Amino acid sequence: MINFSTDERLKIRLPDLTRDWNGYTPHEKEKILMEWEKIRGTIPDRIKELEVEIEKLLTDLSEEDDFERSCMINERISDRASTINDLWIWYRTNPEIHA
Repeated sequence: MINFSTDERLKIRLPDLTRDWNGYTPHEKEKILMEWEKIRGTIPDRIKELEVEIEKLLTDLSEEDDFERSCMINERISDRASTINDLWIWYRTNPEIHA
């Protein structure tokens, strides 16, 4: 049985592979890939959500006069941007079945 678990930071489910990819049967690979394609299809929407959050944070930052608060906002922006980068990496992850 192949499990997928939610990554709390990315807010998507990722496969919990217990073996090297080549250690799975073609049938198991097919099941993993079918589930992954469903999840992968949600990634652009998740990225869009984060982009909206960044836009709001940028507006907040432009209106913020307190230095410490500005630093916290910048940190949140950086965190969201890092998450977007990681989501794009996962989006491009597309293993293939090789018998």
